[in-house]
Amino acid sequence: MNAARMAEEDEEDVAIYDARIADLAAGREGMLPDPVSAALLRGERLLRALRKWRGLTQDELAAKCGITQGYLSDIEAGRRVGAAETLATVANALDIPGGWIASQPSSE
Repeated sequence: MNAARMAEEDEEDVAIYDARIADLAAGREGMLPDPVSAALLRGERLLRALRKWRGLTQDELAAKCGITQGYLSDIEAGRRVGAAETLATVANALDIPGGWIASQPSSE
């Protein structure tokens, strides 16, 4: 491989690295699993899709998080915006990157 091509590949690697760092800084810490992406395409809300992907009921996830099932239901449906600490707890309970659900939109 010639020096020019090696330098070009190095520049491409740096660009990929910089893009990945920007993604991490923005909370985009990885790609969603295929079943979750498929659920989103069917119109399901993100948190519900993630919970179902993990095979948990609302009662089970709420208990793991120390919140009520009703509060979790409201967050899933977009009727309430969960506090940052609550969303971090939910992400931890689901074993997912916090950035995936850090800014759940409301349905307002």
